[in-house]
Amino acid sequence: MPELFGLTELPHNTLAEQSVIGSMLFDSRCIAEVVRVLKPEDFYSDIDRELFETIYSMFIYSKTIDAVTLTDQLKINGHYSDEVRDYLFKILDVTPTAKNALKYAQIVRDQALLRRLAQAGTDINAAAMEGQGEADSILELAEQKIYDIRQGRENGGLKKVSEVMTEVYSNLAEASKSGQKIPGLSTGLVDLDGAIMGLNKSDLILVAARPGMGKTSIALNIALNVAHLSPGVSIAIFSLEMSRAQLARNLLAMESQVELKKLQTGQLSPNDWDRVVASCVSISDMNILIDENPMLTVADISASCRRVDNLGLVIIDYLQLMTSAGGKSRSNENRQTVVSEISRMLKIMAKDLNVPVICASQLSRANESRQDKRPMLSDLRESGAIEQDADIVVALYRDDYYNKETERPNIAECIILKNRRGETGTVELRWTPEYTYFSSLDTRHDE
Repeated sequence: MPELFGLTELPHNTLAEQSVIGSMLFDSRCIAEVVRVLKPEDFYSDIDRELFETIYSMFIYSKTIDAVTLTDQLKINGHYSDEVRDYLFKILDVTPTAKNALKYAQIVRDQALLRRLAQAGTDINAAAMEGQGEADSILELAEQKIYDIRQGRENGGLKKVSEVMTEVYSNLAEASKSGQKIPGLSTGLVDLDGAIMGLNKSDLILVAARPGMGKTSIALNIALNVAHLSPGVSIAIFSLEMSRAQLARNLLAMESQVELKKLQTGQLSPNDWDRVVASCVSISDMNILIDENPMLTVADISASCRRVDNLGLVIIDYLQLMTSAGGKSRSNENRQTVVSEISRMLKIMAKDLNVPVICASQLSRANESRQDKRPMLSDLRESGAIEQDADIVVALYRDDYYNKETERPNIAECIILKNRRGETGTVELRWTPEYTYFSSLDTRHDE
């Protein structure tokens, strides 16, 4: 075991680890509670880790679990020996009772957290003492390590495919029980959900459009819908262009279905006031957090998000306004290189935070010169790596923006240009400009 800060042995509790294993063998009913608290890597002892991993795998596949069946499974896996047999007898002998299984599990979990903190402290100290990068980058490293520990995640390293398959099977079983038609958070737009499978963890979703098409509006629409449909989730919105008050006013127009112009002028009817008051209360109860800063970097956003409890969705408006990691010192660098770097960092951030990240993106003027002005992937400004890094790219197009005589006014085309979770194609939405509101075509507001 490596030495950390002069310690030759890291925090652990052998008796608690043994008692967790023993409790699961004495009474399999406690296994469901234990596996919610512990993972194999939480065990300090190699043999305890192997026993727990085997029991966990058996539990996932609904196998009978006791000392006899565990022994048989260990033989099948090629991990059984006289030493293992003697150790199992010892575990059964030292386990006082299965009633306290969850308490034993919490002790093991606490010791595992202390070990990870010790390791993180060593890594941070080494980086600082050796001068591995600028102070800001070392601070970012420190925050990332502590965040990963808090989230219960292990970064990097090789992992057996059997462990990965167990996780996949477990997630599949949970999804089957939930009865949900999509694996991710619902956007509140049924047809869009069906096309992109909702908003999934670690996905980077680009919403691209020309100015005035409604890319900010659809992002706010989705935020409001997520807040309604998943009330326990926190939503972080980062605006590099609009103020908090402007965003809040737009949210109020969407929620109350009172015209945005009226909310700007204050010319409200008694019925409007009733809606506004009710909507103010409703929005205030939502865990929507807004930051306005025209100089935001990905590191700034990531650091802020790590401090948000139960974060479920991040929205950024918009990509081309973001500042590179190097700030002003890199202002003369090729803009395509900078934007490509930012998009790559956004994808890494989405994976680190393990939440969907929606980022609005500006389209170039290339479509303006075409007869068919519907956007294409190549229209992304300073596209470079953007289309490569994004999991999903959605472009907005409204024919009435270009053609006032269109036969389909207030119909928005949500063109899915890239989709790692399914096919590309077009989803039509209803656009209500007075409320800056997008909805499914079969959804109408009852005046």
